[in-house]
Amino acid sequence: MLLRQPLVSKMSGSVERFTSVKNKTTPVMIQQHIFAEGTSVNTDTRPYQQTIIEEAALLDAYSRTVIGVTQRVSNAVVHLKVEKKQQGRRPAQPQGTAGTGSGFIISSDGFVVTNSHVVSGAERIEGTLQDGRTFQAQVVGDDPATDLAVVKMDGENLATVTFGESRRLQVGQIAIAIGNPFGFQYSVTAGVVSALGRTLRSQSGRLIDDVIQTDAALNPGNSGGPLVDSYGNVIGVNTAVILPAQGLCFAVASDLAKFVVGKLILEGRVRRGFIGVGAQTVPLPPKWLNTLQLDTKGGIQIQSLENGGPAALADLRAGDVIVQFEGKPMDSIDALHKALDEETIGRPVNLWVLRDGGLKRMTVVPGELK
Repeated sequence: MLLRQPLVSKMSGSVERFTSVKNKTTPVMIQQHIFAEGTSVNTDTRPYQQTIIEEAALLDAYSRTVIGVTQRVSNAVVHLKVEKKQQGRRPAQPQGTAGTGSGFIISSDGFVVTNSHVVSGAERIEGTLQDGRTFQAQVVGDDPATDLAVVKMDGENLATVTFGESRRLQVGQIAIAIGNPFGFQYSVTAGVVSALGRTLRSQSGRLIDDVIQTDAALNPGNSGGPLVDSYGNVIGVNTAVILPAQGLCFAVASDLAKFVVGKLILEGRVRRGFIGVGAQTVPLPPKWLNTLQLDTKGGIQIQSLENGGPAALADLRAGDVIVQFEGKPMDSIDALHKALDEETIGRPVNLWVLRDGGLKRMTVVPGELK
């Protein structure tokens, strides 16, 4: 049997010649296409090629965004080398340990934002820019409660970055992290904003509110570096990574960072109130909730009082359960920490406490937390 199989021209798709195949044994089914003059409908690759072109264009747009942001921001990113005094070191022992971190410049005269845990307790700080210039730096202010700090480098006319508005962020938005992981200078990772409004426990024990979760890879040494959006604005300060997990990285939101950084530059600290109690969160018995018509299911039970502290002077006692602070429900230690802000220092505030099965209003004057 003589079979004719068309060969298609590379240029026009028309049939140029035929090849004969002779089956000498058993019949064989051969799948073939029969073409008229012109282009075959089955060989038209234009839709596929168009898809490839569109995907390549999208990928190229993403690449251009990351490259553009990196070029704008990297000159303002600082590699910080920090020497800290080693605890318990004897005079004959070597000097303190050295560590590295990241930061970013927010003013042309050298104010640099970084993490508190990067520079806290530093004896010597050295900042290196992408172009190789090196400056000595000193700590201007440190706030362990939010893991933020500001250092000042002795430089002029330095490249800077600006804070964006983290309250406008949306989940899925591009997030780009620039820093110095493991001492490797100016590494760039890109991802998205994975979640908003997270909370994170700082080394001081307080909760940091409004934390950004991202899957832009962070590693030790990225701490203090900027997390930026597609316009190069700082949307967060990289602060922590959960090492056993993948893609769980966190940054202090820029709106909180702006407030704290302003306080650190002007005053060197963020003022917070305290009442001088050791306490724990406890659930409230249902009978109290119904009888006293409380709008909270938990309270803060005082375990101990600081001698001469604001709570002791206000006649608060161990065993009292704080349920309201200036009319706001107090169902956790973190809620009390948040309520004791700068505005409460030295000002009488009203507390409602449970004592001996009844509600009692107390007045306390918070002091300033040192």
